[in-house]
Amino acid sequence: MTEPRHNAPDLTLFVAVMALLTLGVVMVYSASQYMAADSDIGDSLYYLKKQCLWAAIGLGGMFVAARLDPAVWAKWAWPVYGVGAALLLLVAAGAGVSSLGAERTLALGPVHFQPSEAAKIGLVFVLARWYSRSPKENASFGRGFLLPLLLCGAPVGLIMVQPDLGTAVTLTGTAFLMMAAAGARPRYLAAMVVLGVLLVAAAIALEPFRAARFTAFLDPWQDPQGYGFQTVQSLIAIGSGGVTGVGLGGGSAKWYYLPEVHTDFIFALIGEELGLIGAAFTVTLFAAVLWRGLRIALGSEDLFLSLLAFGLTAEIGVQAFINFFVATGMMPVTGIALPFISYGGSSLVFSLAAVGVVLAVSRRLPPEKRQR
Repeated sequence: MTEPRHNAPDLTLFVAVMALLTLGVVMVYSASQYMAADSDIGDSLYYLKKQCLWAAIGLGGMFVAARLDPAVWAKWAWPVYGVGAALLLLVAAGAGVSSLGAERTLALGPVHFQPSEAAKIGLVFVLARWYSRSPKENASFGRGFLLPLLLCGAPVGLIMVQPDLGTAVTLTGTAFLMMAAAGARPRYLAAMVVLGVLLVAAAIALEPFRAARFTAFLDPWQDPQGYGFQTVQSLIAIGSGGVTGVGLGGGSAKWYYLPEVHTDFIFALIGEELGLIGAAFTVTLFAAVLWRGLRIALGSEDLFLSLLAFGLTAEIGVQAFINFFVATGMMPVTGIALPFISYGGSSLVFSLAAVGVVLAVSRRLPPEKRQR
């Protein structure tokens, strides 16, 4: 089912996402060309080609999702959630591909993807569905808090097994914001915060590498060649950029000084090569995405669509700000992509598809609430 043609999607959201995508393709090339040419790959365009392919697939998904009636996702919420959980179970059962000490991906021939990206979308879908069914019970303990918490806890627990603390925090933060938006009682939400802090503290204490990362976060300069290395090098890269940057392609962080510069730490390279102006522009584009997504959510007269747009927007925002905080030394290092910009197919494809759903919701807004 498609929307009437006269209902145009939100232009500001579309332009902001396209600007982020364009910036991402350029920065992935800048970050990876030396590494790709110097490796066994021997092709400086290798990562650029793959990122462009994933961008094309993601854009196709975005345009299809934008044309669909978003109400259809109410019917598919539980199946999408179930598929995400089943894929996470496969990873937990040992079917995942090991990379950098973690098993986060599944392989279908040459294609590797992260089930956690599907699980993030599925959680938003099912929470929007759950809270829109009986709005009067959203403030209750059982239906409004405990059961949604369990729905969140299942994928979060499976993601922690991989281990992937950054994605687990993203899911939990998104669920928290959706529960608050749906009307869960503040005292229940406060209990969730306390529980979350205790669980994160336990996760840090039980894993030596997490404890070392947390200690290094408090003062990375005490261990600049060890667990503080990435934070120190990220701060050096950002500081080296000054106001205007050293110039596109001229950064030195990508010369093996900063590991994962094309993925988790690409914001540091933006700061180095494009300076404060480029970093501020990037943050501004994300702010525009959040602003329009929230406006669309608030403008929808359908509770399911409102929560759906809110949840997908919040998920992008939470993940982006975790990435910003890690790159600038305000959070312990945790591997998480910067949406639309970092190299990687799973994050890019699912993030663009999520934007397509939000654009579809914008097409259903009353005329007086569009593009304001």
